[in-house]
Amino acid sequence: MSSILTNNGAIVALQTLKNVNSNLNKAQSEIATGLRVASAKDNSSSWAIASTMNSDVQALKTLGNSLTSAGAMVGTARDATEQVADLVKQIQSRVVQAQNPDADVTKLTAEVTALAGTITSIAGSAQYNGINLVNTGSTAETITVGITRSAAGAVASQTFSTGVADLAAVATAITGITDISAAGALDTIDTQLDAVNTAAATFGAAQARIEAQANFVTKQADSLTRGVSALVDADMEEASARLQALQTQQQLGVQALSIANQSPSAILSLFR
Repeated sequence: MSSILTNNGAIVALQTLKNVNSNLNKAQSEIATGLRVASAKDNSSSWAIASTMNSDVQALKTLGNSLTSAGAMVGTARDATEQVADLVKQIQSRVVQAQNPDADVTKLTAEVTALAGTITSIAGSAQYNGINLVNTGSTAETITVGITRSAAGAVASQTFSTGVADLAAVATAITGITDISAAGALDTIDTQLDAVNTAAATFGAAQARIEAQANFVTKQADSLTRGVSALVDADMEEASARLQALQTQQQLGVQALSIANQSPSAILSLFR
């Protein structure tokens, strides 16, 4: 039945065209932003999950930066102790020489004193960001690093045991030897060398643990980033194909609306 009051065909064509235009706008937005879910309006559940995961990614990146800094801090201490260990070995060599009856003890003592002074200098300068783990008076044995999110959603600090080494005390013990040619002098040097080697091993183990944690944090952040992508990123190939199809539907919808709008004109011919 045709009516001059209501054009049912035009109503249907117009509604279809509106739906096509709405879908077309969404496809264009996906292509422009690269996001299938750009806001909570698009998909509230996916958007909420992705938002939380993005927050976790940022927290992990902050933690990763802190771990990198902590690794460098402990690495500075390890480098210092390893260098001091080499110096103590040189001192050990001088002390062994001093045990010989024909040794120039005065010259060897001067060399030992100079090497001990170098140890003191290293102990004072081996700091990172104002923190020195090998200087006299160092008492901190842990480093608190960044933040992380637990399974329950709580944010907590991460702590790493690093140990400390008083390299200045090593130098003091060495310079305190009154006679490097005496039998007990070598025992003192051996004791200090063992202490320095132990400290270097402790720092090395701490640095390895921190670097391993940093690598894990990086992988965890990458995994979460991929998860966010799966939730909200647009499939660009699919969006492009859909855009072309919708553009064709739009053209056909305009033609259909045009044809439907011509129906009332056809009624006029009945009255001619």
